[in-house]
Amino acid sequence: MSGKPTESVTPRQDGGAPSRVDLTAGAILGEGRYRLLSRLGADHRAHAEFWRARDGALGRDVAMTVLVGSPSDPETVARTRKTLERTSHFGGFIHPGMARVLDVLAPGKGDPAGALGIIVAEWTQGHDLVDLVADGPLPAGTAARLLEPLAAAVEAAHHVGLVLGADHPQRIRVTPEGELRLAFPAPRPEATPRDDVRGVGAALYLMLTGRWALPGGPNSLPAAPTGPDGAVVAPRTLQPTVPHQLSTIAVRSLVDTSVGGVRTGAAILQVLEQAAAAEAETAMMRAIQERGEPAELTPAEAKEKARERVRRRKLVASVTVLALATAAVLVFVVMSAVDMFAGDKKHTTPPLVVGSHSANPAAPVGPAVEVAGVEIYNVKGTPDNKNRVDRVIDGDPETAWQTDTYRQQFPALKPGIGLQFRLREPTALSKIVVESPSQGTAVEVRAATNRNPRLDDTRLIGQARLEQRQTDVPITSGEPVQHVILWITELGGNAGKNATEISEVKIYARG
Repeated sequence: MSGKPTESVTPRQDGGAPSRVDLTAGAILGEGRYRLLSRLGADHRAHAEFWRARDGALGRDVAMTVLVGSPSDPETVARTRKTLERTSHFGGFIHPGMARVLDVLAPGKGDPAGALGIIVAEWTQGHDLVDLVADGPLPAGTAARLLEPLAAAVEAAHHVGLVLGADHPQRIRVTPEGELRLAFPAPRPEATPRDDVRGVGAALYLMLTGRWALPGGPNSLPAAPTGPDGAVVAPRTLQPTVPHQLSTIAVRSLVDTSVGGVRTGAAILQVLEQAAAAEAETAMMRAIQERGEPAELTPAEAKEKARERVRRRKLVASVTVLALATAAVLVFVVMSAVDMFAGDKKHTTPPLVVGSHSANPAAPVGPAVEVAGVEIYNVKGTPDNKNRVDRVIDGDPETAWQTDTYRQQFPALKPGIGLQFRLREPTALSKIVVESPSQGTAVEVRAATNRNPRLDDTRLIGQARLEQRQTDVPITSGEPVQHVILWITELGGNAGKNATEISEVKIYARG
């Protein structure tokens, strides 16, 4: 590091103690690779500033956390080293609710004096969480839906022994898809899993009330009020329309576990999912009434009418599927007779391959491919358990993602459900290994050119039926792909309980 630490102190507009480094837009860090573009906030408890920066080597924007302080202060230097060390373990953790850490750097030649460390993460498009509440609190259901991915990321991280540092509002951004994401991951040296849980609870409190409930927040946000006992006032007290469950979980996330505080992100996630489902049901009821339901119907009567409509649609769908199946059988019988008399043994449709752990792949098997992210690929209805999808790539066979349970087999209610994997770079594949206890599940592997394409725009490159705990699905195409969809066309189970559980998916390159 060159130069001496600047002694001038510049007050910050977002509160907290000022740093002893004067970072400005246009400054170059990381030995000339990164150029600062705009400052987005600071967490002065961690001596950290948050910047949008430009990666000159790869020509892309990144999220940069700059740890600042005096290099002659042993305590600050030690804290910085601890933060860098903890963050360096994030490399193998990938989750939609957190920006992937790309680089962790100690001070380099030419870096500004007082910049003690740099953490580089993927840039998260969208806008700041603080801006989201600038016009006032959000509807409870909206807040619950927004927060689900962040709560799921905290749960998944704690499951593998990581602390994310999700306890400051300016570390969090709102994606264009309307989801909260930890954009500037970097835990303070003393941070514990409990701090992450408190951070998720504080984010919920902020969206429900417009107030920040933890110390060290930006001055632009009013602090949450407290009662005579020093406890934070419940959101429901400030906003009577907030559901009791959400108000309670927000407060319990903030208080100490010795007095009934919430310990895990999973507990918060469960309440968020319930709140989001309740809002969806309310929206459905509102839509029914807007279509002309009699005003005198009680909520229970309207709900029963909605259920009756669903039952009628399911009956029509079942009859349609039965008719199509009957027609297919007749066509099969006729074509079989033609083949028998004409001696034609050709088939235009490739048979479904029954995979096995020992199946020989169509191409030499190379190394496992690095997966940059996974999400639900859904073309109809609602995505199945989208907040647990990261479990298929967490490396732990004891965790799993599962579809919803369907009374009728696909395609009665939807044509299928899929998992879309984004590879780090385009790669020619040899096989995909699916670990699943759901025998009888039929899957297709499809290649896509972008995220969330139409099913008709994807290309079939492999298929199999899962008959063992681990099933190899050979890939028939040698073209490099970056977006891969594991498309479930037939669920496991039977007797009205059709569902598929997948523990792990591993993708292998061609040798």
